Amino acid sequence: MQNNIFLGLFVGHNIVTLKKVDSTNTYLKQALSKSKPFAEGTVIMAEEQYQGRGQTSNTWISQAGKNLTFSILLNPSFLDVSKQFVLNRAVSLALNDVLRKYFGDEAKIKWPNDSYVGNQKIGGMLIENIIQGIQLKHAIIGIGLNVNQIEFPSELKHISSFKKILHADYDLQSILIEICAAIEARYLQLKSGKFDLLDTEYFEKLYQANEWKSYKIDGIIQPGKIYGISAEGYLQVETKAGSRSFGIKEIEFIKS
Repeated sequence: MQNNIFLGLFVGHNIVTLKKVDSTNTYLKQALSKSKPFAEGTVIMAEEQYQGRGQTSNTWISQAGKNLTFSILLNPSFLDVSKQFVLNRAVSLALNDVLRKYFGDEAKIKWPNDSYVGNQKIGGMLIENIIQGIQLKHAIIGIGLNVNQIEFPSELKHISSFKKILHADYDLQSILIEICAAIEARYLQLKSGKFDLLDTEYFEKLYQANEWKSYKIDGIIQPGKIYGISAEGYLQVETKAGSRSFGIKEIEFIKS
């Protein structure tokens, strides 16, 4: 275990680097359950993560030493449970802010928790909230970002990385610092109550927003157009049969 300090940052001021761990989210969650004190903004970073988790039952495949796999502890007690998805918006925007420095307008947010460049997935996140009463006591934000890995399983045709797209190696620690700074900035917007701003910017950068595309709905591939995201985080889609809202796993994006 190694500790690194980056002065000037609240998020990322304390970074704990682990050589190998099953999941940084699991590590942080278990530490909190044992009342181990971590300052808000602490980052748990893994050089190798062998059971990284995505949304629901998905796994995150990452080659050791090539990518960023880390978790951030936030304590958004100013949010009640009904506002959980606005934290998702803030973190998604922060990742997008960093990616746009490298990829421009090709960087998009794919609902509910992925980062895309063009039609390829380059990163993802999993937020696990610990609730106390009607407030969020802790938010454990797990992030995976493909940076220097260029080989992926053959079935993952829509997965990419910084290096695959830009043909250069990148310093993991430098990108981590950029992400921490971006999350801090967006988190402070959230803390100051700028929900409308976050909602507007999130939709502006949303993958396939306001475009007729193919989706699998009720087992049938059919056209749909994303026109919004509800306050609770449901995807709002216009279909030929009318407008509908979808939760995770209730609609599937059909890759072209």
